[in-house]
Amino acid sequence: MEIIIKRDALSGSQAAARVIARLVREKPTAVIGLATGSTPLMLYNELIRMHREEGLDFSRVTTFNLDEYVGLPPDHAQSYHRFMWDNLFRHINIVPENANIPDGMAKNIPAFCAVYEQAIVRAGGIDLQVLGIGSDGHVGFNEPTSSFASRTRIKTLTRQTVADNARFFGGDEAKVPHHCITMGIGTIMDARMNLMLAFGENKAEAVAATVEGPVASIMPASILQHHPAAKLFIDEAAASRLKLTDYYRWVYDGKPSWQKDA
Repeated sequence: MEIIIKRDALSGSQAAARVIARLVREKPTAVIGLATGSTPLMLYNELIRMHREEGLDFSRVTTFNLDEYVGLPPDHAQSYHRFMWDNLFRHINIVPENANIPDGMAKNIPAFCAVYEQAIVRAGGIDLQVLGIGSDGHVGFNEPTSSFASRTRIKTLTRQTVADNARFFGGDEAKVPHHCITMGIGTIMDARMNLMLAFGENKAEAVAATVEGPVASIMPASILQHHPAAKLFIDEAAASRLKLTDYYRWVYDGKPSWQKDA
């Protein structure tokens, strides 16, 4: 796992965007996994800027989103379908048919999840997966104790996740769906690169446990220690509980220029 510590969330997001841009330029048909929530917003804003000002071309890119709430139609203000179109897709030249998002209104959720997994395989697998991390260490909606072998499936959200996400529903926990469709940890680990973003003091404990703690299902993100190409972009606040920050900075600063794409 490569730990990249930046001054703040903006510089961390811009650095992560450069990694994605390099992939898209080198492989125009790249398959990219995407995340939602407040963490990747600055990343998406930078990708939009690159598209408009630098000609970054998404016309042949395929995307798969990590998750979606069960019971929310695509046009719901808090659906992840709506989030992606409002915050990224409508601002770039992606082909709508190439943007895949779980269907929270699927009548047969297990069957839909199997089809979603098959679609990822047919697309050639995910080249780069964007991830956030919950305050309890969840990735996607893979809550603590999720199986490391899990695949796309329905999950019940923890009380903590419902409380954390209530801010998107006017602060009313009763309005937050309690179930979701999420890629599994096994699906995430199949991505050829995982790119995680974590910003702010409230993520510091989860970041420390993910990077320097034991690999355990109680901290789902810790499985990334076993991924061959995982990059973790964090700001100073999120890095505040790490023990080896000087070492991570030394490693990054010492990379050869051709390798320093972030």
